[in-house]
Amino acid sequence: MEDRNITLKTKPGAPLHVSIAHHQPQDERQLSDTLVVFLNGLVLPRAGWFETVEHLSKLRSDSNQPTPALLCYDRYGQGKSDSDPFDIQDSPYGHDARAAIADLHQLLIQVSQDELHRQVEDLRIILVCNSIGCPLARLYAAEHPGRVGAYLFLDSMMANTDFVSVFPDPAEPDFDESQLAEGVTAEGLRHARDKFREFFHPTVPNSERLDRRNLRELLPHASEPALPNAPGGDPPLLTVVGHDWDEFADQCEKGPLAVPKAIINTYMNPAWGTYNEGLTRLVQVTSDVKIAKGCGHFIQKDDPAFVAGKIDGILNELRNRGQ
Repeated sequence: MEDRNITLKTKPGAPLHVSIAHHQPQDERQLSDTLVVFLNGLVLPRAGWFETVEHLSKLRSDSNQPTPALLCYDRYGQGKSDSDPFDIQDSPYGHDARAAIADLHQLLIQVSQDELHRQVEDLRIILVCNSIGCPLARLYAAEHPGRVGAYLFLDSMMANTDFVSVFPDPAEPDFDESQLAEGVTAEGLRHARDKFREFFHPTVPNSERLDRRNLRELLPHASEPALPNAPGGDPPLLTVVGHDWDEFADQCEKGPLAVPKAIINTYMNPAWGTYNEGLTRLVQVTSDVKIAKGCGHFIQKDDPAFVAGKIDGILNELRNRGQ
């Protein structure tokens, strides 16, 4: 991939750092109108996708199939990109999800024209997303219907929760510790609520200064609004992937959260599984949630070959559909 800085015309003086791989054709016509865009979570920047891109390029080359243009980028305040010039400097909160998708669209306009020599309206976009990148993809598609042909959601952030209320509150008057599952204690629940409040509550600022406080209002439901049709009016493809419950619980227990596996498996994993099932209903033709075996939340980090295989499958499905 080629690295470069791109300054958005809407935000002069503050470049975004991007990595671009151009279309690699076996046939000039195949996938020449397709752009795969990788949307980061809050923690892993654009470089977190590079191993996936390498695996994908090899997969496509080995099967004598074309690879479409690929775009990874650091959002404002992330990785090697500048801070958002419109953020208020003396506030811990900056731009919100709506600003992030406006920046994405302007980036796509400029990349389409300057790098791919097309108009963005003539492109079919595939969004490959992790964590908060998945809600951003949903908001982008709603704002720009008819642009996105396929989605790969990798352990989407639960956009409609504060994360803390997933766990019972021992301070509630009707709390009964004797009814808790094996391995779950009131002390453990208080610890879990404190840690998830400290790290994940929507009011917690982040280094990117992406304000998450209104995300529950923007996307209150996992299963709606439905994703709009793809270019040409066809239904979009959607693949929803969830983390491996046991691996995620293990990482939560051994990592800085230090939340016991029993608590994660009793409350957080089932809630996340239900949310992922809701996401599958964003399209008319639903499919089961795919589980990334051995992967925690950052699936592209834990198994980039798995992610590449899913993208390869999407590209092949689009070809089989004649799209």
